[in-house]
Amino acid sequence: MAVVVPSLRYETLCLRRPGLVRDLPLDGGELQWVSNTATLVLGERDAVLIDTFLTIEQNQRLAEWVQRHDRNLAHVFITHGHGDHTFGVKQLLGAFPEARAVAGSATVAKARSEGTPPRIDTFWSARFPGQVPQKQVFPDSLDDATFTVEGHTFQVIETGFTDTEGSTALWVPDLRLVAAGDVAYNGIHPFTGETTTSSREEWMRATDRLAALAPAHVVAGHKNPELADDSGILAETKQYLADFDRLAIETDTPTELYAAMLSLYPDWANPGSLWAGAKRAKGVR
Repeated sequence: MAVVVPSLRYETLCLRRPGLVRDLPLDGGELQWVSNTATLVLGERDAVLIDTFLTIEQNQRLAEWVQRHDRNLAHVFITHGHGDHTFGVKQLLGAFPEARAVAGSATVAKARSEGTPPRIDTFWSARFPGQVPQKQVFPDSLDDATFTVEGHTFQVIETGFTDTEGSTALWVPDLRLVAAGDVAYNGIHPFTGETTTSSREEWMRATDRLAALAPAHVVAGHKNPELADDSGILAETKQYLADFDRLAIETDTPTELYAAMLSLYPDWANPGSLWAGAKRAKGVR
């Protein structure tokens, strides 16, 4: 996908991989996959990449995709610290040594936690053996909430706890583009496995904050590649979280909550994220 304004445009790359949670209580059918989204904002000479991927192979494909655009990669911006968004930093900087990887300070702290032992070994490498880049390279903390490329402003929006702590989004006013990271999901079950009722309320407020910018385009950190970057996905994500909270009260077990949510969102991919959230909501490890 590409959207263009004079001297500035954006494109996205969505790549599928297996989900992280695989012990589903009901058959997940053909929807047991998830896709990550990387966004490339292109000026006449320079570019900004937003988020990377999880595996060595996917990040190699990402670097090659960026190279085909024949731009100077000025920044690799990371929206939040989950490894499936940060683990490509080393490979991208290897391919573009003049680029600077940056993120908010809370995102950097989370990325370091995810990308160092024991977490990277017991969680990420255990699920994707031999596929996770190591040793990790982490982004630098941004000193300011904005940076510019070719005179265009990129504004970091702190969004607090969404599907994890220390999340951000990136607002590009000249494109009316929000690169939402995991504030928004698009046809993919949001990951609620780290959340609480209180943090989901914070997450819903974050969707409102981004919607108040009146964006024309919203790129979700996880999206069905066939779906458009419609701004309505912010309201859809908020509604999903509200439905989850309501059904968490109305059901008694993780399986009941899981099944009730699937009945509302039967066509959304990666039911493993829903199962992780259902177990956490019911206090089951």
